[in-house]
Amino acid sequence: MTRYPGLERPQTPDWEGLVENIRRKGTPRRVHHIELFHDVEIVDAIVERFGLAEKLNVTGAGFARGRYIALQRFLGFDHISVNLAGMEFPLNWKKADDPTRKDGHRNFLDEQAGPIANWEQFEKYPWPDPGRPEATAELEWYQANLPDDMCIISHTGHFAEYLTWLMGYANFCFALYEQRDLVEAIARKIMEFHIAEVRRVLQFDRVMAIWGSDDMGFRGGLLFSPADMRRFVLPGHKTLAKMAHDAGRLYLLHSCGKLQDIMPDLIDDVKLDGKHSFEDTIEDVREAKNTWGRKAAMLGGIDVDFLCRSDASAIRRRVRDVLDKCLPGGGYCLGTGNSVANYIPLDNYLAMVDEGRLYSA
Repeated sequence: MTRYPGLERPQTPDWEGLVENIRRKGTPRRVHHIELFHDVEIVDAIVERFGLAEKLNVTGAGFARGRYIALQRFLGFDHISVNLAGMEFPLNWKKADDPTRKDGHRNFLDEQAGPIANWEQFEKYPWPDPGRPEATAELEWYQANLPDDMCIISHTGHFAEYLTWLMGYANFCFALYEQRDLVEAIARKIMEFHIAEVRRVLQFDRVMAIWGSDDMGFRGGLLFSPADMRRFVLPGHKTLAKMAHDAGRLYLLHSCGKLQDIMPDLIDDVKLDGKHSFEDTIEDVREAKNTWGRKAAMLGGIDVDFLCRSDASAIRRRVRDVLDKCLPGGGYCLGTGNSVANYIPLDNYLAMVDEGRLYSA
């Protein structure tokens, strides 16, 4: 037997099956995969090892796009992720040396101070413009060229993140008491931006899900109080979820941290269709499927630390146990607990994907 017998069995994407699975319409006929993203080092390693770019026109304008589609299809994904282009917020980024990265460093945000600390900086801040004509260039290409058996998922919804990033987490916490009117104003601008962004994305009928990505907590609890989450963050997700649902699309949420204090809000008020990001030290996805999984899909959940430290046989056993417990009735997609970080041993990640393919056989 080869090392990855499952990956040797080509799997045809089925975006309709993915959507039905997330909607919990019954046990899917096979395992569906989902990830927030793959670090570029993981992508390059998979493409090189399995020769995924060998048949592509290296000089063609669509090479990078074709390479991405080839990667997703090889790994068994039914979708690709595409967002509006040029929507980066100017933030206070810092760098640290990291030899695991292609560029030799890892970026992180200044937690003490962001670019907005007062009303003058707020008024001068260069907010991205979702209305720029060129912002939809990638969406337009994939709308026209993506194979019919795949769909698009678009990522957005950084309400808590932008609040804390724009002010700096420490300054934001003080501002909740000392400059609450400024916090209110920033929150309104973030809401306006995301509404305009999602309205434009939903014009593309191959976008089948909006994926909010918004870290709201850490291992011990929320980044700030449940009351302020309900004031400044959850209304944004509720608005985007309604926009998605009114257009017949899904609304998913990625959020790290212990969210138990607001999970009823997310499930019953925001009405998200799927929750992503699970860490064993906070909540095992198998436990979550028995509680929140009655009303929303649970996505991913193969703990990143476990993937880093375990051998292939342990990973395969865990994948099968998770699928045994989470797949019946639908509402589960296989994936890591967070993202495919470049420090996860490649063969460990491939063992997870391969076992999911074998489970479907």
